[in-house]
Amino acid sequence: MVNGLLLGTGAIVGIVVGAVVLLLVIVAICIVAWWIKTRNAFVRLKNKAEEAWATIDVYLKKRFDLIPNLVETVKGFAKHESETLKGVIAARNIGMTAATPEEKMAAANNLTSSLRTFFSAVSESYPQLQANTNFMDLQRQLQNLEGELESSRRYYNGVVKSFNTKLEIFPANIVGNRMGEDYKKRP
Repeated sequence: MVNGLLLGTGAIVGIVVGAVVLLLVIVAICIVAWWIKTRNAFVRLKNKAEEAWATIDVYLKKRFDLIPNLVETVKGFAKHESETLKGVIAARNIGMTAATPEEKMAAANNLTSSLRTFFSAVSESYPQLQANTNFMDLQRQLQNLEGELESSRRYYNGVVKSFNTKLEIFPANIVGNRMGEDYKKRP
């Protein structure tokens, strides 16, 4: 009876080999599942960053579109501020032709500086302009756009920070480094 319960050496080896193969298959499935999950996380973060940048781009375009209206409104009042107006127009034109995100942000910062100089000069020298409802409406629209732009920049920076951090953390960086040029660190 005892001989019937005992397994032969070949059977034991077969069971051990089967268990090892099963364990290797489970480990391989886990690695593939982790790889897919990590890759999908990179894709989601990249898409969020692109969406956030597109939102910033929309607000920049809205701001650029308000500049001609602002210039036309002020021209009648501030004939002596032509240099300041030229600076604002030049900054706007640079922003309209900027191609890369870095160029667009530099142009946006330049426009912000030009607008500050412009509003400072105009409000001090032309108090009657403060009574003009069209000017005040345009100024309010610009202020609202600045707030929305600031919020969009904060969101974009947060998404890019998450993306860049994930690219640097082991073992996710193994997946990120194999995903190609679209998945490199973002500024």
